[in-house]
Amino acid sequence: MLLIGSDDGVYRVDKSGESATAKATKLLDTGRVKRLRRFEGIEGVFTATTTGLYRSVDGERWTELGVPQEKVYSVAADLSGERLYAGTRPARVYVTESIGAGSIDGEETTAVNVEWRELDGFQELPSRDEWRLPRHDDLAQVRDLHVDPGTSKRVVAGVEVGGVHVSEDGGRSWDERSYGVDDDVHELRVVDPGEYVAATGHGLYHTSDAGRTWRRLDRSVTQSYFRAVFSIDDTVYASGALSNSSTWDDDDADPALFAYHGDDSLEAVALPREDETVTGMTAVEGDLAVATHRGSLFVRTASDWEDAGTFSVPGELTGRYTPVTSDSDRDAWFEIG
Repeated sequence: MLLIGSDDGVYRVDKSGESATAKATKLLDTGRVKRLRRFEGIEGVFTATTTGLYRSVDGERWTELGVPQEKVYSVAADLSGERLYAGTRPARVYVTESIGAGSIDGEETTAVNVEWRELDGFQELPSRDEWRLPRHDDLAQVRDLHVDPGTSKRVVAGVEVGGVHVSEDGGRSWDERSYGVDDDVHELRVVDPGEYVAATGHGLYHTSDAGRTWRRLDRSVTQSYFRAVFSIDDTVYASGALSNSSTWDDDDADPALFAYHGDDSLEAVALPREDETVTGMTAVEGDLAVATHRGSLFVRTASDWEDAGTFSVPGELTGRYTPVTSDSDRDAWFEIG
């Protein structure tokens, strides 16, 4: 069983017996899902969407957590689970220490009274007034948030469009860590303490010193628009295309998947469908699982790709993400069926 975020909510995909055909069941009706995560210190799964931040402890009943900004693009928690962070559009970062167990009654999604506090220091970054593009309505969004596994005080934010920024004191003050990395951040993956990989609109970047210096990884390939990044053991996987999501249904979109093993090059990984862009990744018992922009789901085994089912993608193509998670992912919450 896998959970997938799509244009209109969260879906569960179950594989039936030995059949390759899987059925997608809708669990939650929301705006576009941006992130789907779980954290070791807090029970349940968290879904960041354009209509709010939701939490479920069983995958069936969901609680809306009342972030002050409706459009929530990212969510993170510290290692103890005592602090939950939310990144929004417009680009703001909020924190709560009162998430508790939540309040879920009956079959309906129930709001819960969560005390959120904005981390005002995020607005004081020197480049803050430059975080805008006309095609984004002159707004930016906190596309990704993480707490570094090396220290619960280090919070890492990736902004679209605005770059990478790091707080070393739990979000009270922030430093710009964008020198050498593209500012159009789509996904930020924490690989190890201080080691991050950023998938951006103009390249794939790696840092091993918490963003103080960056190295570009994609100079040997033609694809430079990177959408998703994920790591399994010592391998980082990144998906990209020649251009932005509005072009992905064109004949010359040329989507690609790459593996990075820590050297100076990217290794091409054959896609199960060469005309579909990978927009979400997770691990299933150590194997790579990918979701694509057309609603296909595949798992890469030692021998080949397996068709794991399909899910609905009813919205417009531009801006689509399909985050996916399983119990093998450290951010996941449920068991494989």
